[in-house]
Amino acid sequence: MKDFVGALPLIDHHCHGVVARDLDRPGFEALMSEGHRPVPGCSQFDKPLGLALLRHCPPVLGLAPHAEPGDYLEIRRTLGFEEVSRRLIGANGVDTLLIDTGHRSDAIFDPARMTAISGVPSREVVRIEAVMEEVARRKPASGAELRKAFEERLAERSAGAVGLKSIVAYRTTFDIDQSEPAEAEVDAAGDLWLRQLDSGEARRLENAVLIRHGLYVGARLCRDRGFPMQLHVGFGDRDVMMPKCDPTVFLPFIEAMETMGVTITLLHCWPFLREAAWLAEVFSNVYVDTGVSQNFTGASAPRVVAEMMELAPFHKQVYSSDAFGLAELHYMGARLFRDALAEVLAGWIARGDLLPQRAEQIARAIAFGNACRIYGLPLPASA
Repeated sequence: MKDFVGALPLIDHHCHGVVARDLDRPGFEALMSEGHRPVPGCSQFDKPLGLALLRHCPPVLGLAPHAEPGDYLEIRRTLGFEEVSRRLIGANGVDTLLIDTGHRSDAIFDPARMTAISGVPSREVVRIEAVMEEVARRKPASGAELRKAFEERLAERSAGAVGLKSIVAYRTTFDIDQSEPAEAEVDAAGDLWLRQLDSGEARRLENAVLIRHGLYVGARLCRDRGFPMQLHVGFGDRDVMMPKCDPTVFLPFIEAMETMGVTITLLHCWPFLREAAWLAEVFSNVYVDTGVSQNFTGASAPRVVAEMMELAPFHKQVYSSDAFGLAELHYMGARLFRDALAEVLAGWIARGDLLPQRAEQIARAIAFGNACRIYGLPLPASA
């Protein structure tokens, strides 16, 4: 099973670009962490992600597995970030990258540069909140002007995209009013936020009314253009108020999206894997992945994938890496996911729970088939 899954093309339906420069050790380790402050005298290599990186990535750059961190970073520096990115992303067997461009876009490669450096076709996923912040930087005169300009700009930005994404879980948590706000409410909230931006009281979009407006404007675009809305769930940096990021808290919105005919993809989902799997079971429009959890759990990734596969329908699961900044995270995400999926399916085969040919069908669906269906992508040539 491992050889079969290892040869399958993957659609990475949620990831980010790599940092467009060479990195020193502190800069490299910062991108291995969701924490904001390094621990004095300690290393990010001393955790599951670090162990997995040093096991899997050195051979791609010409070193033996389990190289020392210093040796690995030295060969990385010698090769340069472009060659490292070309090797690692080009070697992970991913057919298409769907790239969220809404976070630190000034510091990382956009989809065109990612394709140029890796040879892997890349498409854009537009982050809703980032578009509203972009519009606000243009200094609209009023909340009403902000509302209208945002609606126009989101339509423009998404014209060539394959999906939209929201980080409502980060900005307000899921524990908010989930109905669509009236125009007057949106305009008043816009007036307030613009004043707060001018005074320095606010730095980014955290106004629940405006975020709700963005979600519904985005939902109509998703419905009309036939592509999904991605929602961050659970695992992230310390901005996440984890108890209120359980995706079942967002059930009224998910149900409203089902009524509208909008597909929702729940990203990462750790530690709410079972909750997300249940949503995928009971709502026709919900899809799930284990995303960034694979890299951060390293050798334990098979347990994460197995937990999602306990309940989530196989036609509702998709692959993502959520790799950001480091080409290593692109490579590891694919490698750890393949190994985990193969281990779970091989265990079921060994127990007589399914036949090998059925396991191959399941693996194809999760690796690329489901993503191609919901994002309207062509099947990989090697499928």
